[in-house]
Amino acid sequence: MEKNSKIYIAGHRGMVGSAIARGLARRGFENIVTRTSSELDLRNQQAVADFFVEEKPEYVFLAAAKVGGILANNTYRGEFLYDNLMMEANVVHSAHLNSVKKLMFLGSSCIYPKMAPQPLREDYLLTGLLEETNEPYAIAKIAGIKLCEAYHDQYGSNFISVMPTNLYGYGDNYDLNKSHVLPALIRKFHEAKEENKPFVQAWGTGSPMREFLFADDLAEACLFLMETYNGRELVNIGTGEDLSIKELTELVGKTTGFEGEIKWDTTKPDGTPRKLMDVSKLHGLGWKHTVELPEGIALAYQDFLKNQEIYTV
Repeated sequence: MEKNSKIYIAGHRGMVGSAIARGLARRGFENIVTRTSSELDLRNQQAVADFFVEEKPEYVFLAAAKVGGILANNTYRGEFLYDNLMMEANVVHSAHLNSVKKLMFLGSSCIYPKMAPQPLREDYLLTGLLEETNEPYAIAKIAGIKLCEAYHDQYGSNFISVMPTNLYGYGDNYDLNKSHVLPALIRKFHEAKEENKPFVQAWGTGSPMREFLFADDLAEACLFLMETYNGRELVNIGTGEDLSIKELTELVGKTTGFEGEIKWDTTKPDGTPRKLMDVSKLHGLGWKHTVELPEGIALAYQDFLKNQEIYTV
């Protein structure tokens, strides 16, 4: 990418898209094209087609998606499948029709089978059943990967796919009904501390193992791969390290300064037992994360405190 290349970030106001925008700005890229969802509904094929004809971006980061945690995924199953299918299909197809030089599609680690061997290698895709609670979202993301592969095969399009692990960071979603586990814990512990509550109730048993990557680290990986990787196959992006939800919960409690008890609601689902990415391919290409979890959680918590009025509406 040249410094004056026209770059479209789909989903620039989300945690991932905004991190990519910051990463591009740090590198001196200024010709960035964005649209809010109210300005451009990516589910609308004609609107997307018109946008690409008008703007003619040279590079595309497809970070727009309808996302959420276990509760949201399981509640809005139709929306998660339909909305994500429409967004990715419209953007990928218009990118092809308008000769975009390169597109990066961002998926999710939930694409891998529920009982896949650990750590999760890229070639485990479609080798088993998905985790039931987020199956619609996972199917949509798998379709996006396969769409990029198919356009690569049929048209020679330089469309690549990356699979981030669980993400957190600046601009995360702190809605307790729709958020992922880490931001939900930050909000729960902060509010419990503020209200002098004797305990915080966490979901499940605390036994599942999870890996977490700071969103600005993900952005660095995405920019690295956009410049260096042109392969057909997807690339995992993560730390290659995980911890139990119990350990994570205790770490968040410590970071927020909560001194009460942690109670576990075992009637709530645990989700997939373990999700650890095999990042040997990424490491082999020459990239490794820099923000470790304790530092990242502290940064996220400071961001939460600074923007609390926005995040807790």
